[in-house]
Amino acid sequence: MNLTHKQRGTALGMLIGFVSALAVIILGVRLNPLDFDTSVEIIERLRVVTASMVLVCVFLVFSIGRLARHRFFTPDDIDGAGLTEGTVKAKLLQALLQNTLEQTMLAILVYSGWALLMPGTWLSVIPLAALSFAIGRILFFFGYTRGAPSRATGFALTFYPSALMLLCVIYRVVTTL
Repeated sequence: MNLTHKQRGTALGMLIGFVSALAVIILGVRLNPLDFDTSVEIIERLRVVTASMVLVCVFLVFSIGRLARHRFFTPDDIDGAGLTEGTVKAKLLQALLQNTLEQTMLAILVYSGWALLMPGTWLSVIPLAALSFAIGRILFFFGYTRGAPSRATGFALTFYPSALMLLCVIYRVVTTL
């Protein structure tokens, strides 16, 4: 199969993100860098997941704010996407917001499941995944306008930790029924 230059660049970025996601999970599970005990109380689990969700939600608020600010100061876009065609800038900001919303929802749901179902000593994975999310969103925002290869690593750093964590949670649920 012959891949284009863009496809090769995108695949490389996704591979970097995937390997990083594996490292986040392995580091969090094996090394337990935040030193959580096996018998972590539910309130501590909720505190960890809530703090991690706050970090993730910062990027959603930022995305909403950027689009709202643009619409307010751009007469062609002030009426919103449902009532106008939208300028190129509004469409770009809407795409960034949409992707960030999708990634945020996935992360929040998966982090919550991980916090409630996985062993206490594995809890470090959640803040590590949130940190990966933050780095990934920054790279995604800065790389978006340069095309798929430039945003692939950022996308992967937000998506793959959540996806791999979800697979672990599903495995845990299925094997402990």
